[in-house]
Amino acid sequence: MNYSEAIQFLYGLQIFGANFGLETPRKLATLAGDPQNRLRFIHVAGTNGKGSTCAMLESIYRVAGLRVGLFTSPHLVSFRERIQINRKLISESDIARLVSEIQESLKTFPADAHPTFFEVVTILALKFFAEQNCDLVIWETGLGGRLDATNIVTPLASVITNIAFDHEQWLGDTLGKIATEKAGIIKPGIPVVTSVKKPEVLAVIEKIAHEKNAPLTKIQKSDIRSQKSETLLGEHQKINAALAAATIRVLQKEISIKEKQIEIGLQNVNWPGRLQLVERPGGQKFLLDGAHNVAGAKVLREALEKDFPVKKRTLILGILQDKNWREICEMLSPLAGKIFVVPVASQRTACPNELAEVCRMKNPTVKVFAEASLVEALKKSGDQKFVVITGSLYLIGEALEQLGVVPVDKNERGLNEWSGGKKWSG
Repeated sequence: MNYSEAIQFLYGLQIFGANFGLETPRKLATLAGDPQNRLRFIHVAGTNGKGSTCAMLESIYRVAGLRVGLFTSPHLVSFRERIQINRKLISESDIARLVSEIQESLKTFPADAHPTFFEVVTILALKFFAEQNCDLVIWETGLGGRLDATNIVTPLASVITNIAFDHEQWLGDTLGKIATEKAGIIKPGIPVVTSVKKPEVLAVIEKIAHEKNAPLTKIQKSDIRSQKSETLLGEHQKINAALAAATIRVLQKEISIKEKQIEIGLQNVNWPGRLQLVERPGGQKFLLDGAHNVAGAKVLREALEKDFPVKKRTLILGILQDKNWREICEMLSPLAGKIFVVPVASQRTACPNELAEVCRMKNPTVKVFAEASLVEALKKSGDQKFVVITGSLYLIGEALEQLGVVPVDKNERGLNEWSGGKKWSG
């Protein structure tokens, strides 16, 4: 099997939809030799900021000389982004080999309990990290936490970034219900670190931590102010930095890290598509941010108002239909002098004309243009000095390609999609 064949096989797994339960990933891990038992983890859950916090943790531990695995999702362009060691993407040959090896195990499952794409990828990552003798794995949840495939590990620490409304159809229609799912990564006796502030959400985390005798560390405003993170844009990224630093301090007995290493790690963190500033020849600037839900749009708005007080902002906006696109449009449209709304390269895209209508209603003075593609929007915004591209991580991935930040020959964003039913177990 070569890499192309492996990717096509993974595409084929999308028909199995999403599975919320631990029975299947546990069985698949056992068939792979339970690689998770040979690894140490920091498990990160939350609505927003998971990937950024993971990137910060990885950067700090790598500065300290550790061999650090990083597992995140979704990917922006290449599937290989999901599995990295010391920020080096897993090789195409390793993907081909691991997919080939796991195929035999998949034959042991009945058709109605076949592992999903995410379950297979989770076990592939575990197997690879164990083979490569990682000192530590920074381990991001996929969706939720309690019944997420990543929850078969026992970490050194559980980290919860924040709780907001997203994926309500699967996680619950109240913040309390969503918090219960996210806090499902808390393990007996294992320390928990969180930057959650909303009282009703924090109460859920405190209750579960208490029930499991898991020591709980809560990030305070003083932690955010005292943490040296001047290079990070946006108050929310400073919160993520304080959360990462607090997690590292909680784990000092397990892995000793110097304060200077924390500082250097945060100064050099790299996480594309999250308040990423790209400057093109000629001076045109683009700010790329995957604000794919209402909470994300809110922190983007705050960051724009504080860190980018530009009078004439141009907004390129594309959102998925299953998100609260109306409220995202209402939150961001008042910040722009010109808006281009575009479809996202996904079967789940929201209609640009509908986005345009909401933007015009919220900001009647703004010029709004519904375009057929991001390419068209980029052409027509070529004379604009400052352009914000946001609304969906899928759109951010496409923008990175179109702006020449990443090569375009490995567009595998379609692997972020899945179809079929949703199964619940556990």
